[in-house]
Amino acid sequence: MYVGKGKRAKTTKSFGPEFLTYLLENEPQTYKEAMTSPEGPLWKEAINAEVESIMQNHTWELVDLPPGNKPLGYKWIFKKKMKADGSIDKYKARLVVKGYKQKEGLDYFDTYSPVTRITSIRMLIAIAALHNLEIHQMDVKTAFLNGDLDEEIYMEQPEGFIVPGQEKKVCKLVKSLYGLKQAPKQWHLKFDNALMSNGFKINECDKCVYTKSTQDGFVIICLYVDDMLIIGSNIGIIKSTKKMLTKNFDMKDLGVADVILGIKISRTSDGLVLSQSHYIEKILAKFSKYDTSPIRTPYDPSLNLVKNIGHGVSQLEYARIIGSLMYLTNCTRPDIAYSVNRLSRYTSNPGKDHWKAIVRVLRYLRFTKNVGLHYTRYPAVLEGYSDANWISDTKDSNSTSGYVFTIGGAAISWRSTKQTVIARSTMESEFIALDKAGEEAEWLRNFLEDIPCWPKPVPAICIHCDSQSTIARAQNNMYNGKSRHIRRRHNTVKQLLSSGIITIDYIKSRDNLADPFTKGLNGEQVYRSSRGMGLKPMSNESS
Repeated sequence: MYVGKGKRAKTTKSFGPEFLTYLLENEPQTYKEAMTSPEGPLWKEAINAEVESIMQNHTWELVDLPPGNKPLGYKWIFKKKMKADGSIDKYKARLVVKGYKQKEGLDYFDTYSPVTRITSIRMLIAIAALHNLEIHQMDVKTAFLNGDLDEEIYMEQPEGFIVPGQEKKVCKLVKSLYGLKQAPKQWHLKFDNALMSNGFKINECDKCVYTKSTQDGFVIICLYVDDMLIIGSNIGIIKSTKKMLTKNFDMKDLGVADVILGIKISRTSDGLVLSQSHYIEKILAKFSKYDTSPIRTPYDPSLNLVKNIGHGVSQLEYARIIGSLMYLTNCTRPDIAYSVNRLSRYTSNPGKDHWKAIVRVLRYLRFTKNVGLHYTRYPAVLEGYSDANWISDTKDSNSTSGYVFTIGGAAISWRSTKQTVIARSTMESEFIALDKAGEEAEWLRNFLEDIPCWPKPVPAICIHCDSQSTIARAQNNMYNGKSRHIRRRHNTVKQLLSSGIITIDYIKSRDNLADPFTKGLNGEQVYRSSRGMGLKPMSNESS
């Protein structure tokens, strides 16, 4: 559920993580509950701001309900938006229509809408650090209200705002509203048209990234539903872009970017840092009943996890922790990717050993909660690392693949995953991992083709691999193996090599940054690989 921005309410002071968890878990569930709560005046202000935006946008008109039609219901959603330091930024209210009652082919047709990849955000921030670019942030107030509707949709009048004397009338939606199945698509079409009519081009790999080059410089817009980063070569072109956006939509200028999707963006003397220390504190506070004393490694290499055939232990709680850790892993913490990937396989029926392992991850986060991805001005090259661990589990014949790509000294893309086919040797498992890394390298290279400040043509991306037999096999034009799944991957990798998209280079296992994505490591190896991926403690100069 996407929650809008409304008017800024009073800012509260910063509280401890336990009290913040209490606040977030005690948000009102109904309009009546919000109005009668101790924070009622703040919620009332947020509700009025929401309705004011709806009315200004002419989202609906009151009409008599046509025979044979049934109006959709609605629900008020209340959320508290947090700042990077943990304090409450504002109270938000969103009127959401019950779109789950819509019928396909009658009041909606297509519902697809793209969302930018988190990899794209990290990539653009890394590029901004390399070239010392300006990064600003804006969001669209009530973004989904901008989409135009072609279908006839009716909704009940919202509680608290029923027009006197017209109680029996319903709202005929003229523009989209949050909750409608087609709302994201209609909003994205509206935004696309606005930017393309102002000279922007859409990135072929990520439809939510827009670029524009002029004589005065270039600007890049990265859109995530209604939050956007504006990256420009100078402040002048950023200001003109903001002016254009404000002319087309009801925008809120957030100035220099500091938080995007719950990720804190800090600028240092030599680059930019992405961190989620506040989110980690919230996780630790939420699950504080478990042992969270610090430990130096996220996974015990000697631990051999197997499927639990007995009674499950706190399955719902286990799933909640996994969900929290997955968001952290996908955003800024590649060092726990293997642990989370491995532990998520046992979510349906966790046992005592699985709980012991997941608590270890929480303990590791306690030890490393203040680290972040540090992007610097060197090296200005995109390179990757690929690795695999062949049948590490005696109960499971599937190997584990891992890869990581870095720019400016820090990771921008990574993955740890269980292979879907059974490899018959170490070479085959490494080849499967190399094929996945090559697929990601091709996407990253094509993404860079549409970035104005990146040198053209984009050079081949070097992928480091610690298996000489895999490299030899990849560079061999003929494959005489009998396994169809390996033959197909051999053809794919060979094509990437011959077309100049990737190159493959040998690296020692101890220097392979993809090693922690395939197995548990000791403390020294975890420290060295984390530093290699740009994970370093936040310094006092970060701001």
